[in-house]
Amino acid sequence: DERFNSAPKRLENRDELNAQIEVHTVKNTSAHWVEAINEAGVPCGPIYSIDQTFGDAQVKHLGMARAVKHKTLGDVHVIDNAVNMSRTPSQMTLATPECGEHTDEILGEFGFDAEGIANFRAEGVV
Repeated sequence: DERFNSAPKRLENRDELNAQIEVHTVKNTSAHWVEAINEAGVPCGPIYSIDQTFGDAQVKHLGMARAVKHKTLGDVHVIDNAVNMSRTPSQMTLATPECGEHTDEILGEFGFDAEGIANFRAEGVV
């Protein structure tokens, strides 16, 4: 189909392409399609919901689920970095910050003092 024979054309006709793909993909499970596409030599994997992510056998095998402390939620589970390096190991220690939680600290690193940051807040800049 000429509408889909290049990346720019697929992008331009994305809605139609997705509709045509869906006609076929709804006929079977995600597991079926992942296996079929991998067998065809195209690496792929499922798109998980949060609960499916933590239940995935590979996530469990690699020990990628980590508990971290969140300021207001307590212990929350997060997925750690998928890449592990022996000389520079990843270490997930903090939960995702609240919106704006580190604003003052970051502005301070850029040279703004407490008075300047307070002025930003008063003027609605941050």
